[in-house]
Amino acid sequence: MAEQVHGREVKQMAMASGKSMTRASLHQEIIDKFGEETRFYSCAAENMTADELISFFEDNGKLDLQDYRFEACEGHEH
Repeated sequence: MAEQVHGREVKQMAMASGKSMTRASLHQEIIDKFGEETRFYSCAAENMTADELISFFEDNGKLDLQDYRFEACEGHEH
């Protein structure tokens, strides 16, 4: 079974980096830190891949898309 990591850990990683990222670079940072097989969960979803987690953050306003770059936002994942 793949390791399960809470989405807030990804959000904290992105915020701690202090840099804006493209979707592709955010995805790569997630894979580099957590591994290709890791799955992610939140209060509202589970068993998400890195791409699904990024989409989840976008859909729930946790990442702002500005000039095709992502910046981590404050807030609680649901």
